[in-house]
Amino acid sequence: MQNPLHVVLAIDSFKGSATSLQAETWVSAGIKCVEPNVKITNLPIADGGEGTVAALTEALHGKVLTAHVTGPLGKSVTAQWGSLPHNAAVIEMAQASGLHLSPQTPSAAMQASTYGVGELIRMAIEQGATTIYVGLGGSATTDGGIGMARALGYEFYDQDDQPIASGAAGLATLTRIDDTQHLEALDQVSVIMLSDVLNPLAGDNGAAMIYGGQKGLTVAQRQAVDLGLQHFGKIVDKYAGQMIQHFPGAGAAGGLGAGLLAFTHAQNRSGIDTILQLARLNETLANADLVITGEGHLDAQSLNGKAPIGIAHAAKKYGLPVIAIVGAHSDDLEAVYQQGIDAVLAIGHGPQSLVEAVANVKSNLMATGATVMRMLLLGRSLR
Repeated sequence: MQNPLHVVLAIDSFKGSATSLQAETWVSAGIKCVEPNVKITNLPIADGGEGTVAALTEALHGKVLTAHVTGPLGKSVTAQWGSLPHNAAVIEMAQASGLHLSPQTPSAAMQASTYGVGELIRMAIEQGATTIYVGLGGSATTDGGIGMARALGYEFYDQDDQPIASGAAGLATLTRIDDTQHLEALDQVSVIMLSDVLNPLAGDNGAAMIYGGQKGLTVAQRQAVDLGLQHFGKIVDKYAGQMIQHFPGAGAAGGLGAGLLAFTHAQNRSGIDTILQLARLNETLANADLVITGEGHLDAQSLNGKAPIGIAHAAKKYGLPVIAIVGAHSDDLEAVYQQGIDAVLAIGHGPQSLVEAVANVKSNLMATGATVMRMLLLGRSLR
């Protein structure tokens, strides 16, 4: 008698329609409808963006907490962060300063601040955290992390010794950084940036030029903000005593990467690799037969540190087959297959609008889970 299959589900969120845990729950339900005896291990994951708090608190048996912090445009917003074992914490910058909290207009993009991110860091420290993981995806801001630093007690002044404006608007006027009132407890905390973005702070591949458009910056504004980031970078380099602005990842989350490096002495780590390590994925894979991963959209961008590729790399160390369940995918998946994914299944069952796709994501994921199980049973019967 064959042992029951052991299937590991490590599916990233389907942005705007399903969290990682929801996607795995629905795929699991579809599998169980076909074969109830399958052993399924759910491993919620993220790459440092949306779902990072949920993924790490679930994997490490932590606690999700809710706080009211300052949103990117100054209004109070509700944000979740995670308290983890061993005096650790995890926050997502997008919970406080995310793109979904901004109208993404030119005016909003210039004003948007990371102040709420600093408030979350301060809260975690005040509750005893000595290690803080900061996910950097989904930013509405391009302020170089100045807002975050202000919430931690740093001050930023112009040539007239007046506080500079909030957001990207103040970057070009910065003359002096004052750290005399910064939160002293911050010096005893290890801050770890979770991101797979390798952009420098400024320049053609910097925060404003590459990501500013999606936040609402016009072409002219992107160029102006880039000059502001270059100016900010020179001052930050001098302040920190090292070349922060050119560090890979300094441009992540609108330059928040640079701010964290300069003002919290953060370490920059791969989001997906760190999360998989903390979740002890390798221990789970050692006894698995199949890995199912996935995300909302799979394409060439998925090769740059995205969760499904990280999952595939880990699975191949154990010789495991990998199936990716996705909302949609590009026409050419050859590069994806070369990275260790063996099959890609889109969950749509016919032409549908985005609204319909979001509305039907639960039933579509369940149906696709059932399809995967039927394929596996067919393969066994052929052998």
